Amino acid sequence: MTTDVVVVGAGLAGLAAARQLQHAGVEVTVLEAGPIVGGRVATDTVDGFLLDRGFQVLNTSYPALAREVDLASLDLRAFTAGAAVRGTDGTLHRLVDPRRAPAQSWRTAVDGLLDSAAKLAIARLSARVALIDPRQLLAGPERSTAAELASLGLAGPATEQFFRPFLAGVFGERELATSARFFRLVWRSFIRGDSTLPSRGMAALPVGLAARLAPGTVRCGQTVLGVAPGRVRTGTGELSARAVVVATDPPSARALLPGLDVPLMRSLTTYYHVCEQPPTRLPLIHLDGRGGPVVNTSVLTTVAPSYSPDHRHLIASTVLGVPTAGSPDESQVRGLAGAIYREGSSNWQHLGTTVVPQALCTLTPPTPDRLRRTVSLGDGLFVAGDHRDTPSIQGALVSGHRAARAVLRELGGHRPA
Repeated sequence: MTTDVVVVGAGLAGLAAARQLQHAGVEVTVLEAGPIVGGRVATDTVDGFLLDRGFQVLNTSYPALAREVDLASLDLRAFTAGAAVRGTDGTLHRLVDPRRAPAQSWRTAVDGLLDSAAKLAIARLSARVALIDPRQLLAGPERSTAAELASLGLAGPATEQFFRPFLAGVFGERELATSARFFRLVWRSFIRGDSTLPSRGMAALPVGLAARLAPGTVRCGQTVLGVAPGRVRTGTGELSARAVVVATDPPSARALLPGLDVPLMRSLTTYYHVCEQPPTRLPLIHLDGRGGPVVNTSVLTTVAPSYSPDHRHLIASTVLGVPTAGSPDESQVRGLAGAIYREGSSNWQHLGTTVVPQALCTLTPPTPDRLRRTVSLGDGLFVAGDHRDTPSIQGALVSGHRAARAVLRELGGHRPA
């Protein structure tokens, strides 16, 4: 079989690259090893409940998102902008963005988790990242997020009880060693957009992307064993192509492209529970300011009731890493999550556990220029994925666009296979 371009991997980056190439009139075949599209962005159905592959949210401020999908078709349901935090005193504090939740702003103003100086520093940070050009954020000092927060006067309780637990789930690490340049972009996305869940689960995003491709473009169940200039070898034969885009997860990309520079990966494990009476009816992410192993927990059905097939409620609680002999087991996670809500959890039913060994790419200083790695490897070989940009949905989509543009430059415009 011969085609213009073969894209290996039907995750967000691969689907975005394929769509842009087809839009330019290029013949594309996407090979996906799994049974469905989406890669790490997927949703399983268990007893009628929607279980995303780990706790994920879709931020509406991502510029690439609006270009790729009709957001209205995803029927997005938003979390309240903010978080509920269990403080060191055991009290559950509620911190919300007063601009988008004005009815609850007074509670944040009088809440004692953070002092007035810390609240003012957060407000200044939020205003700055929301208003200035993102390129200026990337041009800022190259240091860790922990150092950035300290420079802003946010060391101490503000970091330990709010930023560290909040960002642990975003970065996949507690040390806040992640680049401050990425932190500025992340904070900008939370300030400018809503954290949402598609009513049909996170899988609705890649399914929507795939639906915009020509029928037959994506071939699932196709394991790629090797790539070379102009050739892709699978378990069922070989394909010839003028260009090959490897859009897999980083370890798989390095296996297919020896010598490729890829970051280390961080792991996350999410425990899903079902209960009759929810521990909260607030559509807020809940955090443990006391530093426990549960980095966040949420009652997903307070945000998107469609995640449940009936009146019962679905709770997602996430810990860092993969289960080991020294990590908390399911019953311990259930108890720790209940303590964050300050509610009993003995009647929660364990529905499933999702382990994502390659959940998030690390991005620690020193970082590449503009947080971008090359996508063009020469000899008609290209690479795409969030490991080429930022470890986010935005980064995956942008890397797909960049890879497609690089392919088109090399092909010199559309010349049919």
